[in-house]
This record gives sequence, C-alpha cells and structure tokens, in this order.
Amino acid sequence: MKKVVVIGGGTGNFAVLQGLKNYPVDLSAIVSMADDGGSTGILRDELGVLPPGDVRQCLVALSNSSRLMRSLMNYRFEQGGLGGHSFGNLLLSALEKVTGSFEKAVEEMGRILAIKGKVIPVTTHQVRLKMILSNRTVLEGEKEVYLSQEIDQGYKSIYLEPYPKANPHALEEIRLADLVVLGPGGLHTSLIPNLLVEGVSDALKKSPAKKVFVINLMNRRGQTTGFKASDYLKEVIRYIGEDPFDFILVNAQEPSQELIDVYAGEGTLVENDLEEERVISAPLLGAVAESKMKDLMRRSLIRHDSKKLAQELIKIVNHL
Repeated sequence: MKKVVVIGGGTGNFAVLQGLKNYPVDLSAIVSMADDGGSTGILRDELGVLPPGDVRQCLVALSNSSRLMRSLMNYRFEQGGLGGHSFGNLLLSALEKVTGSFEKAVEEMGRILAIKGKVIPVTTHQVRLKMILSNRTVLEGEKEVYLSQEIDQGYKSIYLEPYPKANPHALEEIRLADLVVLGPGGLHTSLIPNLLVEGVSDALKKSPAKKVFVINLMNRRGQTTGFKASDYLKEVIRYIGEDPFDFILVNAQEPSQELIDVYAGEGTLVENDLEEERVISAPLLGAVAESKMKDLMRRSLIRHDSKKLAQELIKIVNHL
C-alpha cells in the first residue's frame, strides 16, 4: 500500500484528506500549529494548550464514524460562556490536559472518530507566526497575518517565534512517504508555517517521495493580489530552499460569472501561467448547492472538490 503524506492546514487539508480516505492508501496528515484565531486562539491563551482547530478538521475529514459524530465534532456553541467554541476543539483540549500530551490527545480522538490514517502536528512546541512588512509593521500571530491587507505591498520576513524543532514523527512520515502533497491552503497561514519549522524543508528535499504542489484556486486580495501559479510556486520554493516538486496540480475549470462577481471584492481566480510537463491541469472546482447560491456566502463557494482532487492525486500514486 502506497504511503501518502499531506502537509498543510485548514480547509485545504480537509478537502484533500476527505477525498483520499476513500482509496487504499496509507494516509497521514501533517498539520500546521500556528493557528491562533477564534476558538483555537482563546483555548491556546486561556488553557495553554496547542491549537486544536486545524487538527480537528483533519480528524473529521479522515473519520469513518457516523455523520452525527462528525457533526458533533464540528458543532459550534453560539451563546453563553462557550459561545464561539466548537465541541471538537474543547474535547481535544480536554484530552490534552487529561493525557498530558497533545499527540496522545490526537491519537485518542482519532480512535473515537475511527479515522483512516494519522494526524500529526508538525511541531509539539507552542509557536506564534509573525511577519514583518516592508513598512516595518509587525503582524503578531496567524490571525493578524490572515486579516492583513498590506502583504502584497511586500514583506521583509515571516517566522515562527520561538523557532521550533519539528515533531520527529512528522519527519519520519515524510522520510517514508511514497507521495507528499503540499497544499492547497492559505499561502502565508497554512503552507509556509509548516516550512518554517526546523527540519521540515530538509526532510522534503531528502525524501525519495514524489512531491506534488496543489495550487490554490483563489487569490486573497491584499495578500496574493494578482498572483499566478508561478508566483505561488516561487514563494514556496523560497522557504524550502529548492524546487522539489515532481508534479504541480492546477485547476482548469472556470466558475460561473455570478460566483466571480461575488468574490470580486475578496480576490480573483489564480491564473495558470506554467507550461511544463510536470503541470497537471484538471477541472477541480466543487459544485455549489443552490441554497448556498441564494445566500451567496463567500469563502465557501469557490473551493476544491475533494473527489476531483483525490482522483488526480490517485492517478499519480498509481504510476509510482
């Protein structure tokens, strides 16, 4: 059975894992530990736990338990002292306190959810993502980076504080992988934070695995304004230290004009300007439910289809 390792965070990881879990592969997710927004940020600050949010999403994506159980893990309290917290985040944080280890907490929650594969934090150290912009503004934390509208004006550096060592289990997974998938996900908030952890970039360069970079669908205004596929590739290579990718997966499907208009204030579709043999161009957009179209909820409309993504990745796996 081929070993597939997915590196990232947030909804991008969710889409890849949800699709791949339906195939006969040995699946592992390596997850960024830089999240500090919303429920996750509060739990980090108040309880001193590692950020549960992105890990919870990966666990739910890989879960083979009932729909009710998956819904329970994603259930978000709306009122009272627990307002804004998801049940899964609270459970993971409680398990960390009970077991004394975030990794053990993740393993236990994986058993509860009957997951296929493994979810591994990229580091087990508490870290904060920081970015220094060209105008010398310092963005403190992933949340500030995510909300910034000035990154496209240039930045001097992006780093994790304190500088963390990688989780040895994450490095071992990369070393043993047949295929490593990076992306899709927020460039500065989900992808680069993994590469900033000591040992991860070296592991990627040394691993005999084939490597795939999944390019994002949409640019984020004020951050990756006007980025093309080549710009995403250059930015990631900058933090790895070399270009390790054997394949680059790019969306070739146009969303409806109505959807493009909805996103106009937030960002534009990423244009593919790469013409290389390793580039795989395929229709990767997910369908939009009519109920969502009526609400025109941004951020949830133009996204990768987990089945289409998995199909393209499995074609690569089958030729390894």
